[in-house]
Amino acid sequence: MMGIEPSLHGKTALVTGSTSGIGLGIARALAQQGANVILNGFGDTAPARDAIGATGVRVGFHGADLAKSGDITDLFRYAEAEFGGVDVLVNNAGIQHVAMVDEFPPERWDAILALNLTAVFHTTRLALPHMKVRNWGRIINIASVHGQVASVGKAAYVAAKHGVLGLTKVTALETARLGVTCNAICPGWVLTPLVQQQVESRAARDNLAEADAREALLAEKQPSASFITTDQIGAAVLFLCSEAASQMRGAAWTIDGGWTSQ
Repeated sequence: MMGIEPSLHGKTALVTGSTSGIGLGIARALAQQGANVILNGFGDTAPARDAIGATGVRVGFHGADLAKSGDITDLFRYAEAEFGGVDVLVNNAGIQHVAMVDEFPPERWDAILALNLTAVFHTTRLALPHMKVRNWGRIINIASVHGQVASVGKAAYVAAKHGVLGLTKVTALETARLGVTCNAICPGWVLTPLVQQQVESRAARDNLAEADAREALLAEKQPSASFITTDQIGAAVLFLCSEAASQMRGAAWTIDGGWTSQ
């Protein structure tokens, strides 16, 4: 039977946007399967480094601003010099801004497209040569249900995530006869620090208890009325790294509590 729990000992995973939230959960899951991990992100990095280091793997960090292609090049130079290259690339970093199309600040559109889509292109193109030489690699793009459906006020985010799914499919086709796969995961609401801020804002705005604000947020989109967990997304990433998923190519794996089934 093909294994669904991969051994990633001796491999290096780069997870963008991994100092908290979904990215940190993914990094922890990969480390628990033996992968060395390169973290990337902003803010206080010590808790993330400590959490990954506690698993016994080698942990690195590079603070590249992924909206800048030169920083991404530096990140991959670091990965090559310190770890010998990237075997598992998880494109997770992203930002959001909410406004109607005719009121959307052009600079926010540019920033969201740069980080949420263009950065995925740059990391992918820089990861592939190493993966092709080894004839093994996993590229996993954390897209969103917004790569499949839209929401009012999220023009740039929705456009970028739709673009990520298109790039995922092209990359999968171009590597179809290699031991390199490219797939996407499309989560619904996950209770990350950013979503928690939305919950707290709604509670304050509508004079609700925090539990009621969470319920109201979920009720708008997610029929399960439960948040997706970072552990669930981490488990999905591990499956995509496994031999059992070696013929999953260009897939968009939806984990959304029923959001897109409506």
